[in-house]
Order: sequence, then structure tokens, then C-alpha cells
Amino acid sequence: MADLSMISLRERDETITSRISGWWRSSRSRLTPYIFIAPNLLLFSVFVFFPLLYAAYISVHQWSLIDTPEFVGAQNYTRLLTDGQFWQSLKNTVVFSAATVPTSLILGLMLAIGLNRHMAARTLLRSIYFLPVVVSSVATAIIAAWLFNDNYGVINAVLKQVGVGRVAWLSTPQWALPSIILTTLWVRSGFCMVVYLAALQSISPSYYEAAVIDGASRPQQFRYVTWPLLRPTTFLLLILNVIYSFQVFDLIYVMTGGGPGFSTTMIVQYIYRAAFANSEMGYASAMGMVLFVLVLLFTVIQWRINRRTEQFV
Repeated sequence: MADLSMISLRERDETITSRISGWWRSSRSRLTPYIFIAPNLLLFSVFVFFPLLYAAYISVHQWSLIDTPEFVGAQNYTRLLTDGQFWQSLKNTVVFSAATVPTSLILGLMLAIGLNRHMAARTLLRSIYFLPVVVSSVATAIIAAWLFNDNYGVINAVLKQVGVGRVAWLSTPQWALPSIILTTLWVRSGFCMVVYLAALQSISPSYYEAAVIDGASRPQQFRYVTWPLLRPTTFLLLILNVIYSFQVFDLIYVMTGGGPGFSTTMIVQYIYRAAFANSEMGYASAMGMVLFVLVLLFTVIQWRINRRTEQFV
């Protein structure tokens, strides 16, 4: 009887041990992905999730960074409805985005297609077009401000040589925003070029060989082979460029400071003024939440359109 009891106890212990071991193996396999993403998730929570939630909290308060936040409910949001400068800054942002986003995509695609061919100094040309992307935005803005300077700028000097005359690029409302748009295209087209170039080089040559055998011309190859395969890349660049255009700050801050007048003030500049010039953190947070919602809505809508388009391809 004693031997039977020992055997049953041993079997029970082995059963418990095997169950614990099996539970640990299954749990470890489930927990391993979370362990790998934990550092990134921690940084994302500290620098994105928490500031976003705190901004939403401050947006329903009145706070000047010194005194205690005072709850005001939706007062900051209702103030936006009657704030003419907010709507003007939003209009400037929309105009800026509408001018830069599609144009930078088109220019980037054209440059990528041109530089994807075998040609002399191809690597050098790629580096020249991509150079404004790797240079500091402040340095790029300083160079652009020098180029567009009303009195001694290079662009005005060239225009004077061809008989056009001097243009007040940065000192008049009608030319200040176009000069910023041109500078942005100079930077963003190089970024789009590199991304498109990577996508073009990932397309298998066998697709084009099959298209040539079927008698497709170069425009038809682009329409039926290149463009469908570039659609995911275009979607990515569209979202990235819209986010950039809605968050542009340093380029405009250095070149025009938001002026002359209010002609180049974007929504981020207006948020900056409300927060750090007027010490209205609650109002600035409310505008920040509106900006977040606008970008999120655009991303979701564009994602749905892209998904629906892919289903019919």
C-alpha cells in the first residue's frame, strides 16, 4: 500500500509539473510579442498617449501655466466658432495643403521615374534632389529666405536679368504664401522621390516584360502596371504629406513668422501664439484637439477610399 501511495503521489506531482510547464510554454508564446513591443509602447504612451489625454483635459480648462487650471467646460471650443483668426489660419492651412500635397506627389513621382533609368550622374542627381530633406528645416528655411529676399535675393536677381523686375516675395500677402509653397515643394518632392524610387525598384521586371509581349506601350505600362503597384506607396505618401502640411511650423516661423499680417499663419502657428505668447493653454489645447480630429478624419476617410479602390482593382 505504501508503494502504491508513493507511486500515486509521484504521478500527481508529475501531472502538476507537466501542467505548469505546459501553461508556462503557452503563456510565454502569448507574452513574447508583448515583451518585444513593450519598450516602444512605453515610449509611445509617454510621448503620445499621455500628452494627448492631457491636452484633452486642459482643453476644457482655463490655464495660463502659472495659476491652477479652472474648469470652463466647452467654452474654449465654442470660442473657436467665433474666432476669425482661427478660421483664417485653418483656411491658410487648407490652401497650403491643397497646393503642396498633390504637387509634391506628382513631382516626386516624375523625378523617381526619371532617375530610375540608367543615366549619367544618376546617383549625384538623386543626392541633390534629396539634400533638402536631410538638411535641418531651419537651415532650409534660412536658405529659402535668402533666395526669396526682396532686396538681394537670388531669385529677384535672376528675374531682373530677364526683365521681369523685382517681386516682393516675403513682404506682401499675395506672394508670401506662394514663396513658402515653392520652398515646401523643394523639400517634399525630394522625399517623395526617394520613397517612390524604392517602390519602383521593388517592382519585378517580369511584369514589364509580359506587358511588352502583350504589345503595351510605355503609357499603357505605366497605367496598368506601374501605377496600380504604386497605389499603396501613394497612399502612404498622401497621409504623411497631409500630416506634415497640417503641422508645418519651423519653415514658416523662420521665413515669415506668420506674416505679413496673418497671410501665412497656419493653425500650428496660431496654437503656438495662443499657448506661449498669450498664455492661453486651454484655448491652445482645444485648437490642438480640433487639429488632431481633422487629421484623424482625413486619414480614416482616405484609408476607406483606398480599401474600396483596392477591392475593385
